[in-house]
This record gives sequence, C-alpha cells and structure tokens, in this order.
Amino acid sequence: MRAGRPRRVLTAAAAALALLLAGCSSDGDRAEGGKIRLRFQSLAWQQESVEANKELVAEWNAAHPDIQVEYVQGSWDSVHDQLLTSFEGGEAPDIIHDASDDLADFAYGGYLADLTTLLPARLKADIPARSWRTTTFGEGIYGVPFLQEPRVIMANKKILESSGVRIPTPERPWSWEEFRQVTKELTATMGKGRYAIAWPLKEPVSVSLNLGLSAGGQLFHRGADGKVTVRFTEADGIVPGTVHDQVNTDRSASRSTLGTGGSDALPGFFGGKYAMVPLGFSYRQQITQQAPKGFEWIVLPAPAGKEGLAQGVSPQTLSIAEDSPYKKEAARFLDFFLQPRNMVRLARGDWMLPTGTAALADPSLHTAKDGWATGVAVAEQLRPAPAQSVRGYPEWKDKVATPAFQEYYSGAIDADELRRRLVEDGNLVLARYQRG
Repeated sequence: MRAGRPRRVLTAAAAALALLLAGCSSDGDRAEGGKIRLRFQSLAWQQESVEANKELVAEWNAAHPDIQVEYVQGSWDSVHDQLLTSFEGGEAPDIIHDASDDLADFAYGGYLADLTTLLPARLKADIPARSWRTTTFGEGIYGVPFLQEPRVIMANKKILESSGVRIPTPERPWSWEEFRQVTKELTATMGKGRYAIAWPLKEPVSVSLNLGLSAGGQLFHRGADGKVTVRFTEADGIVPGTVHDQVNTDRSASRSTLGTGGSDALPGFFGGKYAMVPLGFSYRQQITQQAPKGFEWIVLPAPAGKEGLAQGVSPQTLSIAEDSPYKKEAARFLDFFLQPRNMVRLARGDWMLPTGTAALADPSLHTAKDGWATGVAVAEQLRPAPAQSVRGYPEWKDKVATPAFQEYYSGAIDADELRRRLVEDGNLVLARYQRG
C-alpha cells in the first residue's frame, strides 16, 4: 500500500496495450470549450485520505473554472506497471501520485517533468532539503515529497508500565543495546508463549536499511566515478544483529511473525501476546479502529544509535508527466494542493506526517493523543532511504537481500554469510546496471 514494491520490465502484453493506447491519445480531449482539463491520479486508499483528496480537487475546481482537475483513482499494488504502460502509450495522467523510491526509472527514462523551474519559491522553501534529495535525480527534481512515514514502536501501555522498564521518549530514546536488554527483561515477566516484541518482516530489506541509519549503517556507497557498491560494515550489522539475537538467542521476539505483514501482528498485539510491534506510523489508524475496548497503547520512538533517531524514508510524491501539455497549470494545482493547511489535511487523512515545515508546526499534529507528537519529534531526523537512487536496487532487493535477511533473521545463516551474500552477490547485480 506504500512504496517499495519491485519495479518490473514492460511485458509483451503491456507493450501491446501501450501501442493501443498511443493510438487513442489526444491532447484536444483535455482542452475543450476553452477549459484546460488535467488528470490527477491519486493513490489515496484509506477513506479519510480519499475524502481529503477529493475535497481538495473539488475546492480547486470551484475556484478555477478554466482549469478543471479530474480525480483518477489508482492503486499502490500496480502503480509502477500501470504508469509505465501509460507513459509508453502517451496516456499518462498529468499529475502523478507515487513514492520517491519508485521515481528513479521514470526520471532517468524521461517520463517525468523536471520541476526545478516550475515550482513556486514558497513550496521549495517550505520543504527541507533532506526531503528534496529523495526526488532529485542528476540535476533535476522529479517529484514533490509531501507525506512521510517513520517507523515507530506501538506498545501495550499496561504491560510496559507494570513491568517497570524505562519507557523511552524522543528526548531520551532507548539505545539498540538497551532495547535488546529491555525486551529480555520484559519477556521474562510476561509468561510462556508471550514475547516482548514481534517483528513483522515480510519485507525485511527496507526495515533493516532504514532503521540501520540510526546506528551509522549505510550499506550503499557511491564512489568518485558515481558508481555504487555495497559494503557491510560493523555499523550495518547493529540493527540486523539485534533482531537476530532477539529471535534466536534471547527468545524475546516471536519467530512466527517474521514472515508476516504489519496487520497480521495486530491480533496478537491486542491479545497481549506481544508487548510491542514496530510498524509504520500510519498503522495507528488500524489500531484505533480495531483495538478492543479498553486496550491502552502508546507510540514509542524507534531505538537510537550514534546517529540518534535518524532513519530512512521514501516519501509519497506528486510529479508531472513530461508529456503533459499543461505543466504550468499542473504546477499551479500542486501549489494549491500542498498549501500548509491542505498538507495537514492530507497528512491527517493518511495518518502520516507532512514534509512541509509549516504544516509540521500545526498544533493538531503536536498532540499526545494517538502518538502524533512522537511522530513529529521523529520527523526532524528522517533522511532519504539508503537505496533511494541506486539503480539496480529492486533486483538486488528481490534476488539477493530479501532471502538473505529472511534466512538470517530465522537463524538459518549466520552474520558472515549474510554479509557475503549482500556484498558479493549484491555487487554482481549492481554492476550490471552501471556498465559503461
């Protein structure tokens, strides 16, 4: 439902569809009766988020009768292939909702407009440089990063408070070493068949790399020639090593959740089988909707390392198609859509955090209720995900890193074998994308 799905090559069927669509395209269809018509493909999926998006489109249309925006519903599950097909067929939406780690292929392929001179100074200044780096490829900016989602720890308040362990705050978080010790102590107080923590690691790579930034891990290193190689340092091993030891040595983490998604761990969390579950910030909505009556929960920051609370993110983005004949008008819509007050509405609708500094300062996001204030405190430490601009990353992730991390966390291989696979096998994959 978010970013991070593997990119795929255009299949024969998709290519055929692209050619068919190419024969049907017409710029005239979007400029009738003196009105400019823009198509905005949104990937909003939660009810509150869809409503916020549609409301903003309606408000724009009411105020701009000569520039009308059509809301088109897309899906996170198929967005990459769908966009590739529409680009090839000349039928891409004018305004495109996606995620920053899905943009590289489209940006380098010439499918997205460079927004450097299209965006207003207000919007450029409002979003921090660290967020703009997630959508900058080469010398151009190919998307506006507007929503971001840190990973936090959802915790059973009663279990933690009754155990006597120190409860962390953004100002005084757990270190990774303390976190491991806390989970050992907590598990000892909970009884047989219950665990301090459940790690839902169906997609282990982004979790491992993004949280690894706090410990100083980077994994991907770009040389003076611009080429990227994988190096697995001691810092890269701190976060994976903690998870591995919780599962296999301390028995403080549930083995059964390693291959599951975040939603799969919630029933056990509600039932007291797990005291804590690391999840994306937006999972708070599911907890508020599904938790049984009387269930008390709190949001804790992820553990900190030598880089503090730093972690990698791939923000949601808005781009403009290179083939759009109305780039300036589309940029005007983006400026409206991402006004601070509107960015707050979008963030609350998606239970995520805005990237804009003005929106982040909104009082409604600084409340203790539902952990909003904790998320805002963490937001200041968010950085571009390590693999953000690495060409060949999807194949490295699917063929090398995912099975390696899965086997390591389950105890099937040791740290040396994990390092060998990520580095030796991984660099063979990346090299194919960096020839010439």
